[in-house]
Amino acid sequence: MTDPDELRRRTQALLAEHDPAVTEPLDFLRARYDAGLAWVHFPHGHGGLDAPRALQAVVDAELAAAGAPGNDPGRNGIGLGMAAPTILRYGTEEQKERFLRPLWTGEEVWCQLFSEPGAGSDLAALATRAVRDGDSWVVDGQKVWTSSAHNARWAILIARTDPDVPKHRGITYFVCDMTDPGVEVRPLRQITGEAEFNEVFLTGVRIPDAHRLGAVGEGWKVAQTTLNNERVAIGGQRMPRESGMVGKVAATWRERPELRTHGLHQRLLSGWVGAEVARLTGERLRQQLAAGHPGPEGAGTKLAFARLAQELSGLEVELLGEEGLSYDDWTLRRPEAVDFTGREAGYRYLRAKGNSIEGGTSEILRNIIAERVLGLPAEPRTDKDLPWKELAR
Repeated sequence: MTDPDELRRRTQALLAEHDPAVTEPLDFLRARYDAGLAWVHFPHGHGGLDAPRALQAVVDAELAAAGAPGNDPGRNGIGLGMAAPTILRYGTEEQKERFLRPLWTGEEVWCQLFSEPGAGSDLAALATRAVRDGDSWVVDGQKVWTSSAHNARWAILIARTDPDVPKHRGITYFVCDMTDPGVEVRPLRQITGEAEFNEVFLTGVRIPDAHRLGAVGEGWKVAQTTLNNERVAIGGQRMPRESGMVGKVAATWRERPELRTHGLHQRLLSGWVGAEVARLTGERLRQQLAAGHPGPEGAGTKLAFARLAQELSGLEVELLGEEGLSYDDWTLRRPEAVDFTGREAGYRYLRAKGNSIEGGTSEILRNIIAERVLGLPAEPRTDKDLPWKELAR
């Protein structure tokens, strides 16, 4: 499928058969998936038509003009941006058939059980264990910083299955049922007062081997697909000029001339240029993605996103002076979606602090860029070849 006109015809046929004005949103989304118009670059039968990724814009434009319902990607960003591409690449046909459709329609929300209290930046040092028991695996451990765990039906999970080999080799990748009685989700309150993150305790959780993604012991390789897509999802979103954090600051600058100073003006100009460079770099990255899988370049866009969000939100607070120090509500809330630019300046400033941690810390991303993009010598790693059980913890 490479003909934009044919895609338009298929989209119009979908609209004619399932008029958005009278069709329930979920029924429309299911029909759209079955017609191959969900992810046009996915295979036939799994929401796509084996079309170039760039042609998704043709479908989206037709549906937007008709007022068709969307699948609320902000509510299921981990599922759409991270779990789906990993399942597509490593999942069995049975796994794709079971998980992809309700994931895309939003019927089943996903979360990510990767980071641990003792294995955040050094993710490969994770200690959550999965022990084979017949046709199942018994999982015990703790995960942290888990967005959407309180809403999730499924989770992508990595656990240690062999402690006798080096840390990167003894990991296996699973799909975990978040409704299992052995799964406990606790809110993790952030500096904003909200608890969009969680900590998750796994006690005797049984995962069938049929829910394993990839080979036993090759979970680190599978996880790289997830992590690369995560960074692209965070830092490489398609956005119009002067949107996001820079748009908030620019709007305040235009609406409140009495707050302006020469120094703040220079910082705003620098931030605006940086945001535009990041936007155009993200566009180039998306064009590269159309030809294959995301690579380490996604680390650069995510790194730039975090830096700019923190610089610009700090500039806005300074621009507003005493007003920027106010905060509307510290009530503990557990939101369904992340809104990086929501609410007032104080919230944006505090929420941006997490941008340099989530999706890979900025320090780790700089290492990835240095080693995998620029080809610089790797840092010495004395623990790389040691069995995991011999590592200091």
